[in-house]
Amino acid sequence: MEFVIKISQFLLSLSLLIVLHELGHFIPAKLFKTRVEKFYLFFDIKFSLFKKKIGETVYGIGWLPLGGYVKIAGMIDESMDTEQMAQEPQPWEFRSKPAWQRLIIMLGGVTVNFLLAIFIYIGMSYFYGDTFLPNENIKDGLAIENTVAIKAGLLTGDKILAVDGDKIETFSEISEKVLFGKEILIERNGSQSTVTMPEDFLAQLLDSKEKGLIDLREPFIIVKVPDTSYNKSSGIKKGDIISGINDFETKYADEVKLGLEKFKGQEVTVNVIRNGSKIKLPLKISDEGKLGLVYASGSTPATLEALGYYKYDVKDYGFFESFPVGLNKAKDKLISYWDQLGAIFSPSTGAYKGVGGFKAIYDIFPSFWSWQVFWSITAFLSIMLAVLNLLPIPALDGGHVVFLLYEMVSGRKPGDKFMEYAQMVGFFLLIALVLFANGNDIYKAIFG
Repeated sequence: MEFVIKISQFLLSLSLLIVLHELGHFIPAKLFKTRVEKFYLFFDIKFSLFKKKIGETVYGIGWLPLGGYVKIAGMIDESMDTEQMAQEPQPWEFRSKPAWQRLIIMLGGVTVNFLLAIFIYIGMSYFYGDTFLPNENIKDGLAIENTVAIKAGLLTGDKILAVDGDKIETFSEISEKVLFGKEILIERNGSQSTVTMPEDFLAQLLDSKEKGLIDLREPFIIVKVPDTSYNKSSGIKKGDIISGINDFETKYADEVKLGLEKFKGQEVTVNVIRNGSKIKLPLKISDEGKLGLVYASGSTPATLEALGYYKYDVKDYGFFESFPVGLNKAKDKLISYWDQLGAIFSPSTGAYKGVGGFKAIYDIFPSFWSWQVFWSITAFLSIMLAVLNLLPIPALDGGHVVFLLYEMVSGRKPGDKFMEYAQMVGFFLLIALVLFANGNDIYKAIFG
């Protein structure tokens, strides 16, 4: 069932993004009286799952879910229709239109993707508002258990105040900014200092294969007392929170782990919080520093707030308020993705190792259905699709835009043969990128 939910979200999001992107090309083409021969969701290599001709355009669904396309008459694209290009230009063809009209047609897809992301972020701001944890409300610092982050100089209990001079306002900003940051301003034991991150920090993270980077410090909550546990008869129950071991205070799970190491092999008195009351229980700690219990530190914002660990802020927006908020969210995500792309194209960072294909996108979606999560992921993917399509690779919209701008500035139109060769080079570059990204997915799946 989880697979069905994930694949449904993945295909719905992908289909929405592809159809709207291609509509961005289709609508201005029709407005400028340019013939559109095909409009396809997914690729129809050899055959289609569905097709129907309406007017001069064949609308269809292909079987290969790697994208979609519109085939515009008189345009050198991935179809490589050289037979059509060898004939005399016709007034309804793309190549017969003024350069400014062709530029609008080519920019239509990415424009729609940017507008879609903005629209989604505005809608989410209005319908859901924001629930966030202000950085100033993290009184006892953060949980740093990732060995690469520890090696870089971050420790549990550190408060991260700023990254590269940008003040941290909310907890949700921290991991992403640290991931691509160079100078981390921290507060440790009341003193401020700067941690300089290694240039290949991201590469080290990917090589370590550890999950998680920076988390909230959370309570040590018992979720199960196994029948075989040597502490079964101690009176400990599901839901109990361990707040101390002997005279060692353990507000957070990381402190409980230190206490277990300190008192391993001993019988101890454990302070427990149960339904708001404090009680003491005798427990045994094994020679390995274990309690023989199942615990969890992951809690919802509501749970953590109810227990008094953190104070979250909730902000609702009116209809008109949601517009600037949504625009700012879209802008921040665009800047964030651009920084990620820059890191990927800088070999010294090793970020290219984390490049993923369709499997990586599929994995982003949760195994449960949440419209809020779905729209959030779709908005980010829309920005990602727009930015990638603007790359100056001939097979992408950005490549066509570069040639059109050259034509508009120089007054000289690149020859059809040159455009054919450029399209072929761009197509092979694009295939190489797709193979590399999806090859990374396969490598991670096999070697973990």
